[in-house]
Amino acid sequence: MLTSSPFLNWALIAVSLFNTILLAWLGLTVLLNSDRRAWGIWLGGLGLLLGAAFFLSHTVILGLGLDNFSWNAVFWWLAGMVPAIILPAAWYVAMLWYAGFWERPHSDLRRRQRPWLIAALALLALGLLALALSLFLLATPRSLLAQIRLYFRWSIAGVPLLALGYSLYIVLCIGLSLDALRRPGPSSRVMGQLARRRARPWLAAASVTLLVVGLLVSGTMAWLAEETQRALFADVYARSAELVAWLDLIIATLIGISVLCLGQAVISYEVFTGKVLPRRGLARYWYGMVVLAAGYGLLVGGSLALGLWSLYIVVLATLLMTLALALLSWRSFAERERYITLLRPFLTSQHLYDRLLAPAAAAEVDIAAPFASLCGQVLGARRAYLAPLGPLAPLVGAPLTYPAGTETRLPSLGELAGRFESPETMTVALDPDHYGGAGWAVPLWSQRGLSGVLMLADKRDGGLYAQEEIEIARISCERLLDTQASAELGRRLMALQREQLVQSQMVDLRARRVLHDEVLPNLQAALIELDGYQVGDEAATLLSDSHRLISDLLGEIPTVTAAEVTRLGFMPVLRRAVESEFAGAFDEVSWQIEPAGEKEAARLPAVTAETLFYAAREAIRNAARHGRDEEQDGLYCLQISLELHETLEVTVEDNGQGVPVSTGDKEAGGQGLALHSTMMAVVGGSLTVDSSPGHYTRVRLSLPQPAVADEE
Repeated sequence: MLTSSPFLNWALIAVSLFNTILLAWLGLTVLLNSDRRAWGIWLGGLGLLLGAAFFLSHTVILGLGLDNFSWNAVFWWLAGMVPAIILPAAWYVAMLWYAGFWERPHSDLRRRQRPWLIAALALLALGLLALALSLFLLATPRSLLAQIRLYFRWSIAGVPLLALGYSLYIVLCIGLSLDALRRPGPSSRVMGQLARRRARPWLAAASVTLLVVGLLVSGTMAWLAEETQRALFADVYARSAELVAWLDLIIATLIGISVLCLGQAVISYEVFTGKVLPRRGLARYWYGMVVLAAGYGLLVGGSLALGLWSLYIVVLATLLMTLALALLSWRSFAERERYITLLRPFLTSQHLYDRLLAPAAAAEVDIAAPFASLCGQVLGARRAYLAPLGPLAPLVGAPLTYPAGTETRLPSLGELAGRFESPETMTVALDPDHYGGAGWAVPLWSQRGLSGVLMLADKRDGGLYAQEEIEIARISCERLLDTQASAELGRRLMALQREQLVQSQMVDLRARRVLHDEVLPNLQAALIELDGYQVGDEAATLLSDSHRLISDLLGEIPTVTAAEVTRLGFMPVLRRAVESEFAGAFDEVSWQIEPAGEKEAARLPAVTAETLFYAAREAIRNAARHGRDEEQDGLYCLQISLELHETLEVTVEDNGQGVPVSTGDKEAGGQGLALHSTMMAVVGGSLTVDSSPGHYTRVRLSLPQPAVADEE
């Protein structure tokens, strides 16, 4: 170990492991979660992994001790020196990339930083060259300790070359990084300027901390180089082990603070992942990883410092990791439940079917409540507007506002729609003064193109909208617009259908009145007049046939109107239709009506009762026209039953010749039954036909219980 104090050793190993875990997790997170792996993202991710490699070697060196000069120790020293040389330049280049150095060739940032970037890369090359030279010297036959001592004694004008060069290198890279963060170039990312402005304090704090670390490292190296010129390194270490350990702990702690600042910027503002917006999930995992790294470092560091048996260390680490995974799973399920609770207003039924069957005044679908829940609970927006665009605009109506009752006159959105290039466009920045306080526009798309826009003001807590929030808002608002448009379209179609039905009935009644009251009497009078004259048999036959056809047509025109079905009820009107329209069509008609079924049928909604009546009438009409078998022995009977079980069922059955249902014979009423089957489906029911040629035909009409549970 480094010192004789177990608690100091404990702290050193704990901090080193803490930094190793966090840097490795951040590096892998950047590389694995990037949408597009630009070279800047690769640089940031690999730089973080290099930092993890440095602290990995640092942990091993702490375990071996600074007075260990075996080839194993030298390997880990060199493994740590490579990241130590590369990381300052990598940090500088990464900050330049994030500040927009390469986005515009003629920006002030590029003009200001280009010469210094060349100088920093030159110093990096010199450092790597010096490292390669040291490897060459270590490979010579001289003793290992002599080579290390010679390496530290290189100097210019009495100043150790290693300390001088590394100090200049670190100060240059970190200082220039601070200048790039203070005066960045323009950003092409969505919310890029806002995210950069909010991430800047964290990145600046990390840079300042690293600058202090660089100065401390340079001072420590200068002191060690000066001391080794007068004595052997082993003697220097023996006299100053505690001081070296405290310096190491201070430097590692400062680096840990800079890692925490960098992690906050990476996770909260997507500094290196290339995502458009931050994601809440990564932030939660980051906080959990900080706790895990701290706990793991304390546990393993304490175990090593106290000299516990290695098996105990493995067991304790295993228990800690198991506990961490259990807590992570619990947190994931808790977050899932929270999101389900927040999204429940969007997942519950809008009762569109019931509203379509209701009168026109009650057919409106309420999308204001889900929209208010989305803006207030999920997004936390101060203000929001949902405006339809494109082909859905005439169906949806006026834009929705949040909070409810907010009266803001929005400008024409035609110009805004032109800024949405494709469905991949997530957000577009707006002028809040021009768009009622909204600073961001989220385009909404459907299969037919742009369907609307969601305009959002800043969040109530002042934070940024997370990527998950924008995606949820986008999907939810697209569904709300589609639901509203579908409901309005269905309502209009149902209104047209009702109007057409009324008009059709009025035309039928008018035609019946004209034929019955005017045409038939005239034909009958003409036949009587012609009976006394000498006319041809052909003319008399034509007049007789016309009289008969009109009489048959009057028999087929329904005498029952939709208004009567609504006023009198389903069963009384059906009985009257059978007795009047189909009198003589059957030798016998039997009724099997359950009282409970008749009671429920009387409570049917108007539209449902009308649909059920016309479907039953169509089944009776088909039986009257096509069911009788002239070669059949016995009576041709019709049986009508009404039962209430789990469903309300009306059955129309005859014992006639049957119909070939599988062929869909239109002459047997297949086309009419298909139409009424569709109408039954519209009101939530079903129409099925069962037939056996030469024996029977059975038409069953079913309605589920909820469809008949109308309020009294």
